[in-house]
Amino acid sequence: MLDYKLKIALVPERRYLPGPKRTGIFNPDYAVKNKERIVSYIKSRFADEITEFTDLEWLNEEGLLYLESDCEKVAERLKAEKVDAIFLINCNFGNEEAAGKIAHLMNLPVLLYAPRDDKFDADGTRYTDSQCGVFAISKQLKRRNVPFTYIENCYETDSAFTKGLQQFLSVVCMVKNFRNLDIALVGTRLRPFKSVMCNETELMEKFNIGVVTVNMAESLAALNDIYKNRIDLLNRYADEYARKVDVSSVSREQLVKMMTFVEFYKDIAREYNVSVIATECWTAMQPGFGAMPCVAMSILADEGIVVTCESDVYGAVTNALLICASRGKNPPLFGEFTCRNPKNDNSELLWHCGPFPMSAKAEGEKAYLYNARPSFRVADGEYTVARFQGERGNYYLFAAPVRTGEGPFTFGTYMWAEFKDLPAVERKLVEGPYIHHMSELKGNWYDVLKEFTKYVPGLTFDGING
Repeated sequence: MLDYKLKIALVPERRYLPGPKRTGIFNPDYAVKNKERIVSYIKSRFADEITEFTDLEWLNEEGLLYLESDCEKVAERLKAEKVDAIFLINCNFGNEEAAGKIAHLMNLPVLLYAPRDDKFDADGTRYTDSQCGVFAISKQLKRRNVPFTYIENCYETDSAFTKGLQQFLSVVCMVKNFRNLDIALVGTRLRPFKSVMCNETELMEKFNIGVVTVNMAESLAALNDIYKNRIDLLNRYADEYARKVDVSSVSREQLVKMMTFVEFYKDIAREYNVSVIATECWTAMQPGFGAMPCVAMSILADEGIVVTCESDVYGAVTNALLICASRGKNPPLFGEFTCRNPKNDNSELLWHCGPFPMSAKAEGEKAYLYNARPSFRVADGEYTVARFQGERGNYYLFAAPVRTGEGPFTFGTYMWAEFKDLPAVERKLVEGPYIHHMSELKGNWYDVLKEFTKYVPGLTFDGING
């Protein structure tokens, strides 16, 4: 199951210089004061029900790391606490030896930060040189082949700090879940859709991503059993859905059968311990059961269960990454590149036949069923288009920011997305490894997706931000 909870180890550090305690530059007492202020600020502003911070108050009387010899003890403790990342905080110059070693031992995402120096005495004495320490630490991390993220030199109260830490938390959530991702594939690849072919062996070997298969005979039997034995629950689902969506185009029996897929995919998620499912949809389920799963995909997206249509496993990986980027707060869309806007050269119809979450619907927009599939236009704003894709042993993550714009009315779930350079994106899809299926997440997540790829060996970021 996808897990959005994070525990971040705050690792404040200072420079170690043997001999008498310094009273000016690299004063350890000043470093302690910096630590107390910054750690307190982080815990009070960024801790919540899904974000926990731990520190090093147990290590010594200062609560600071400054000896390389302490690193193994610190790593052992943090591993026991099951932290998901470490946050190296320079409370004066920092300690490049200790920082490099602890980061190497932990093998987790690393955030590096130094607050701006703010105290100069009249005689010229300064107390920290924390920015200079970042330059030294970064080289140790690079020489140890430790990927890291850093927040620009700023005060902890600056907006750059907030943005940097929040983006890092998104990255950590993506890394944590990507390293332990399992996907249920219901049915088989649709015969005419060779574009969605995937390499299960490489996914396992390169990224530890498991694909669990559920055959169609088993699935149809499960659907019929649910429809027979959980009819009261399905009717309640149908009533609730009918209060939000115009369902007048389908019969009550059809609507209830659509709701059967909600329970079916929930059962799959529980049985196989997954929150990510790729499913065969319009080839076998309609003739075999008499209904389509599009409505269920829309409903479940808002419940945090990712179900991508047309057996698209790479699309399921993409949606999993995006929902983790938002830490479960913003369900992604699964909309394909469909056609170019007849009146706007940089506008593309991102459409699919109903799987978008209802929460994405534009305010005041009517939601209705067309050909037994949800139909509505999504809310206006900024979105990020993304796609995880493999080709000939190489794997890529594409991303591009877009804004919604005007375009012709159509059925299905859709948006008109305005790119800065749509022909360049088109060339990516035609000449690169990507297919017409893309995922969309509200907001600009371009930098987050780019930063995520630092922590995934074998995955190349391939974005267009202009």
